[in-house]
Amino acid sequence: MSIRKLRPTTPGQRFRAAPDFSELTKKKPERSLLLPVKRTGGRNNTGKMTMRYRGGGHKRRLRIIDFKRKKYDIPGVVKAIEYDPMRTAYIALLHYVDGEKAYILAPEGLKVGDKVLAGQRIAPEVGHALPLKNMPAGTTVHNVELHPGRGGAMARSAGASAQLVAKAEKYVTLKLPSGERRLVLGACMATVGTVSNGDHMNAALGKAGRNRWLGRRPRVRGVAMNPVDHPMGGGEGKASGGHPRSRKGLYAKGKRTRNDKKYSQELIISRRKK
Repeated sequence: MSIRKLRPTTPGQRFRAAPDFSELTKKKPERSLLLPVKRTGGRNNTGKMTMRYRGGGHKRRLRIIDFKRKKYDIPGVVKAIEYDPMRTAYIALLHYVDGEKAYILAPEGLKVGDKVLAGQRIAPEVGHALPLKNMPAGTTVHNVELHPGRGGAMARSAGASAQLVAKAEKYVTLKLPSGERRLVLGACMATVGTVSNGDHMNAALGKAGRNRWLGRRPRVRGVAMNPVDHPMGGGEGKASGGHPRSRKGLYAKGKRTRNDKKYSQELIISRRKK
């Protein structure tokens, strides 16, 4: 996919950089794989706003994605590459030979007509899913499980991938997109390749209204608030501010927020790059 710069025929087009969607082959989704989405507007079950700056936006329907890839040794043919409003990556519609249909995250380079497979001992080709312990070192993977059988949890957004750098008896070592190196059980499944739509990060919305279409309301800066509303608020003119903090007064930059007692702490070999 590539990003196209539009001609500035309107103020909103002047700064917009839009994806050309050249990889997509189908507009209407598979109806049997859709679910309705109830919008919350950032409110919990009592109606209290627990997440600010959310609300509005276009109506969306959830695509049921197969993150587990449990149809072992049953070939699936890619029938379409589609857009998914719930995620940054594109998705691929599979038709299995037994008649079942499913959506998976579309890896970079997967085309209509390609055959994909999931199994314990299959070739590590793009789109194929197999346990990490059965892949050669150096393989690029995405949709990586953290617990066998629970479905992919890591490297699922547009352009994301992890690299298998070493294998031991029970664990394999993965280098994550952040630069972190961590151990993952070799029995966990992963899909070979890089997630599609890698140019997503280069797109520019161009105007505030396009943010509203995505369900994002305007975000107010802390320094523009009063002292009662934010630690960085108040002051005459632009004299307020100080060290960047959250609404609760916690440092927003530089302070480590990870819990050292987290269960996965011992699985991390080296932290992400500073």
